[in-house]
Order: sequence, then structure tokens, then C-alpha cells
Amino acid sequence: MSFVMYRSSYSLRTLAFATVLGFASIGTAQADSGTEPLGAVYVLSNQASGNSVLVYSRSTDGTLTYAASYSTGGKGTGTGGDPLGSQGALTLEPGFLLAVNAGSNDVSLFAIDGNKLTLLDRKPSGGQMPVSVAVKGPIAYVLNAGGTPNISGFYVDAFGKHLIALPGSQRPLAGGTTAQPAQVQFAPEGNELLVTEKGTQLIDTYSVGFTGYASTSTPHASNGVTPFGFSITTRGYAVVAEAGSGSVSSYDVEDGKRLTSITAAIPLGQHAPCWLVTTGDGRFAYTANAGSGTISSLQVAANGTLTLLNPAAGTLSAPLDMALSSRSKFLYVREGNGAVSSFRVMPDGALESLGSVTGLPPGAQGIAAR
Repeated sequence: MSFVMYRSSYSLRTLAFATVLGFASIGTAQADSGTEPLGAVYVLSNQASGNSVLVYSRSTDGTLTYAASYSTGGKGTGTGGDPLGSQGALTLEPGFLLAVNAGSNDVSLFAIDGNKLTLLDRKPSGGQMPVSVAVKGPIAYVLNAGGTPNISGFYVDAFGKHLIALPGSQRPLAGGTTAQPAQVQFAPEGNELLVTEKGTQLIDTYSVGFTGYASTSTPHASNGVTPFGFSITTRGYAVVAEAGSGSVSSYDVEDGKRLTSITAAIPLGQHAPCWLVTTGDGRFAYTANAGSGTISSLQVAANGTLTLLNPAAGTLSAPLDMALSSRSKFLYVREGNGAVSSFRVMPDGALESLGSVTGLPPGAQGIAAR
């Protein structure tokens, strides 16, 4: 079979799968005014002896209970305060979970059935030290931070329950070997793919075609220092945490290439805001501030403008990553002390503490919630 025929056959499968899933995006949780159904929270163990996904069942009131651990079949990188230096090591798509194995340079695909995970496939990540993965419908891109950093594309084959590498889909980052990338994510309503580079103060944009192949990168200078975790709202606004300058910026993402500044580096008065999530309705953003032990809350206006609501909406020991439940009712924060702390998201964006669970191993990375 020729390479052209290979791409064409999978393009048809892509379109069929996209129709089934409606190209649902995992970049933001879905907003809903009803009661949050039962769900789960997932954390990656990231252990060098064998990587696994730790599953916590979530009740309708937001509290967590440890459920089980499932091997990824790969290896993590071991202990450390923040070994991967990333956001998005675990990523959810309806019915599926993807996990990076930074120690064995591959990525694992799980099926989700209630709180049970079933390992379906594991494939090489297309580079070294995968740290973040993004999914949109049947298309996934893995961000590799080691060696010469790149992004590498895959089809998530829901019919055969496999990951299929897109041949020739590797794209370098604009910053080359000095990039120190933190996260890759799709825009929910467009064809854009974004990557933040901590080492070069750049944000790369890619345009992804219907066959799943990304364009070459277009670099954009970050408003603040050390762009790290980010989220893209359904209106197409990228909200980016800037760890080095203790700030957050918002940008308009459009046409697969352009990134236009809206709010430039609004100061939080906190240290090392590295991780950031936005609610499904796009109204609120939250940062995990590792250097201050706080969670900051911001309001996102309809035009993408940011307003700081509370620089210390939550106080924790060592917040290192965060995720919102599927309807943005609950916020979960992974801490460096081995805990996952829970908050209820109030209608005005305030946070109400719901307690925490403990037991995460040192070096655990990533968090995802539904």
C-alpha cells in the first residue's frame, strides 16, 4: 500500500470517528447547571520501576475515595519535586484516557468503564521523554521534551482500540533544544494546537489539517516570563500561567497561526503559578502557585480580558497540578506532599475546601478528572 493510500484510508476513518465523537475537546471541562454525576480523578505515579494510573472515585459531593491502581506497561522517571515540569501528562477523551511514560518514551491508551481502566495499547511517543499529551476527537499529539523536543501525532482508533502513529508527523518546536516545553493542547473550536516553551519564553502555534498532520510551528513571544500551563476556552482564548513573572496572560487564538495578546501578564502577587485550568463556560481561571502554596482565581470576560478575583482563593501545602471535573463543579489539586485536595467551585468563582486524600508516591505527576 502506498503512503498516499495509507493516509487516505485513515482520513476516512478519522472523519467517521470525528462524526461519532463530534470532535469533543478535553481542553476545558463542560459547564452545566445540574448536579455533577459520579466520576473519578486520575493521577500518574511516574515511578521508574513501573508507571501506573491511580484512580480515585468521586462522589456527587466532590469527595474522593481511593479505588485502584492500573499499570501503564511503561516506566516513569522517578522521584523529585516536579520531574516532568509539565501539564497534561494525563488526558481524557470520552471513554478513553491517555498517559505518558517519560521513562520508557512511550504513551499508553486506556479504556474507561466506570472506575475501571483497561490498558488497550502502548506505542513509542515519537521522541524522548514525553511529558504532555493532547486529544481532540481521533487525533492525539504527544509533546516530547527530551533530546530535540518535538510534537508527534497519532490516531486514536476507537474501532480497533489502538493508537496509530501518524508517519512523518513529528514537528520540531521553535525553540529547538533549549525549548523546555511544558504543555501541548488543542483549541476546542478550531484547528489550532499550542505548545508553551519554558526555556525560550515562546508559545508555538500549529495548524492541524483534517488528516491529522500539523503545520510547521509559528513562534510567538510570551507576554510574561516562563509560560507554563494553559487552557483554551471554547471562545478561543488561551489563558497562560507565567511561572517566572508570577502572572497570567490571555490571547486570542485564530486561523491556526495568529496569537493576539488581550491581557498582558496580569500580576497575581504569588510565586510560581505553573498550572492553570479554566471552567467549561470560560468564565473563571485558576492557577496553582507552587512557590506560594496558594490557588489564585481570575475572571475571564466575554472578550478574553482577565481580572484577578482572589490571589489566594485556596491555601495548600505544595500545589503542583490541577484539574476540573467534567461540569466544572469541583477543582482537584495534586500536591507535592502526596495529597489530592478537593474544592467546590462556587457560582461566583470562589472555592470551598472539601478536604483531601493522601498516599501519592513521591514523583507523582499529572492529574485528570471527570
